[in-house]
Amino acid sequence: MSKNHKLRPETIAAQSSRAVDPATGAVAPPLYLTTTYARDENYQPKLAENYQRNGSPNLWQVEETIAALEKGAGALAFSSGMAAVVAFCETIPHGAHVVSLSNMYYGVRSWFQQLENKRRITLTLVEPESLASAITAKTDLVWIETPVNPTWDVIDISATANAAHKVGAILAVDATCLAAVACNPLTLGADVVFHSATKYLNGHTDVLAGVLVARESNARWAEVKRLRTIMGNALPPFESWLLLRGLRTLHLRYVQSSKNAMAIARHFSLHPKLQQILYPGLATQNGHAIAKLQMAGGFGGMMSFLLKADFAGSQKFCTRLNLFAPATSLGGVESLAEHRKTVEGPTSSLPDNLVRLSIGIENINDLIEDLEQALAGI
Repeated sequence: MSKNHKLRPETIAAQSSRAVDPATGAVAPPLYLTTTYARDENYQPKLAENYQRNGSPNLWQVEETIAALEKGAGALAFSSGMAAVVAFCETIPHGAHVVSLSNMYYGVRSWFQQLENKRRITLTLVEPESLASAITAKTDLVWIETPVNPTWDVIDISATANAAHKVGAILAVDATCLAAVACNPLTLGADVVFHSATKYLNGHTDVLAGVLVARESNARWAEVKRLRTIMGNALPPFESWLLLRGLRTLHLRYVQSSKNAMAIARHFSLHPKLQQILYPGLATQNGHAIAKLQMAGGFGGMMSFLLKADFAGSQKFCTRLNLFAPATSLGGVESLAEHRKTVEGPTSSLPDNLVRLSIGIENINDLIEDLEQALAGI
């Protein structure tokens, strides 16, 4: 990839593989399926690292690309999103206070709750409007996601960063649904950005990965990197290669899914079978005014339908769809529908009638027709 740091993000992503192989001239990056690397004639490592647990050329290339897209000092890619979260949480001082959201990705929330149950941290879970008031002098970490999954409320990153920094806390932003396209949280004051790279960054539903990006390299960031090496959960070469390939079309995919999602939100806004549509691009959405300023790159492809149906009827809607697969995940080229409360389980506080939709890049008319016929049957 070009070292010209003035390149625009679309170019950075599309040319992320343009490190021409000096041995063959290959434009696409070679795949380095090796666990170890031989030293030179002076018994010195030929690379910065010489064992796959520390990294690989494929890993470093994808990390360099994502760090550039997020305008960060560095990125670390892990074998899953939760692997990245767990490693980062290991840097929280014992007994420190963490502030996060009541409604958010349930895997991260459950991990915070487990740490609290083990008395590793004290935890305060709040609604978005109460974030600033929950931050105290003992707060070490404020962890937010925006838009909030699966209600898609939008949180003001700059205001939250200011509130955290006033007490010496750091702000981590789950930017999975911002996709490094709609917004760069590090430029708004966040200290760390997290991505479930399984989702939009890869975009093809074939890679499990997580990424952390830091605004600056410091002792805490060095500790995260050390923990990744010790735990051996760096993203392997083949998955790194696939993730890099997915990044090359990131902007095209995000723009098309955003365009499709907005069309669906407008088409169904007054549908008689729907109680409400939750989508950042709608004026009725919580935080829409912030979204217009903060999500300059598009409102994304994620939305939720609140159906005029009960638990069973909402499940039935998902299974009546033909083009939307009734499956977990998001951010792929294909459209998905998920009855979120079923997935989160009996402890979920979500409404029985909430169905989360991940809008893909298919023909918009086909998607609308599929949603129409499914709604007709509930």
